[in-house]
Amino acid sequence: MSEVAHPRPEVSDELEKEQRLSRIQQEAAALVPSQVRLPIASAEKGYYELPMVKEPTWTWEIPLYFFIGGVAGTASVIAGVGELTGASRKLVRDARRISLVGAMLSPALLISDLGRPARFLAMLRVFKPQSPMSMGVWILMGFSAGTAAANAGAWMRGWVFPGIATLLERIGDVTALTFGLPFASYTGVLLGATVIPVWNSNASLLPAHFLASGLGASVGLLEMAGNRTPALEWLGLGAAAAETAVGAKIEWENNPAEAPLKRGPSGWLIRLGGLLSGPVPLALRAVSLFMKGKRAMKLQRYAAVAAVVGSAVTRAAWIYAGHLSARESRP
Repeated sequence: MSEVAHPRPEVSDELEKEQRLSRIQQEAAALVPSQVRLPIASAEKGYYELPMVKEPTWTWEIPLYFFIGGVAGTASVIAGVGELTGASRKLVRDARRISLVGAMLSPALLISDLGRPARFLAMLRVFKPQSPMSMGVWILMGFSAGTAAANAGAWMRGWVFPGIATLLERIGDVTALTFGLPFASYTGVLLGATVIPVWNSNASLLPAHFLASGLGASVGLLEMAGNRTPALEWLGLGAAAAETAVGAKIEWENNPAEAPLKRGPSGWLIRLGGLLSGPVPLALRAVSLFMKGKRAMKLQRYAAVAAVVGSAVTRAAWIYAGHLSARESRP
């Protein structure tokens, strides 16, 4: 004789609890006036008809900080490598100055966004390797100390304690070189570590993207300051080629989370920043290789301006895309 299967007692208890909870919700809904909204979450309307993901609260200081950090970090690498390889003193000096300006402006922008200096100081009380925000603050501190030491040593050299000044300069260059690349790229890691779909889906792309964009901008600023060397030209060419590849990858992706990068105002901004950072300077620099004299310099100058503007637009566009992605997010 076949046995009749009976549900397990714990399963029956769970079903009974769910049914009782459903009845209570229905009875409560009947007692609430129709004009009062109940806090019921759904995939279509979110919670209280609000998006499921909260928008970032960053203000204008953050995209500017991202841009300045990318430029300053890569400039410090150019300065350090240039000093070690015997590049022109003007190139090294200009790169160091760009790094120093970035090191001074970056904490000011962060403090302005946080609202009070005490909040910035509070972040230094914690060292969490698993937190991009915590590591970013410490990277900023290491970078600032290194670039300040390198500039101070260069300023002191020749008129007071030349031996100590040279040592300070060398230590500063090595420190700034060590922290420069992480400082230029960690903001991409920071965006990718969030739950905002368009940032999270590009977590592996953003660090390299911001690094290449920052390198193109720092090379552009150095060229605009009158530095013309084959090494800078090839660095600018490589950065523009990398940015062109990033733009092609973004266009190639077919992911719903990528929508803010391809449509609406944020999509146009992303494409504008990518065009100015990638194909435009790439084409101008490639053509300048086959020219000489003033024509080549003019094309390089145009490429430099395009790279700087494109890098700034790119940072603003990614932040804007994040706002739209959070607003439109669904589970």
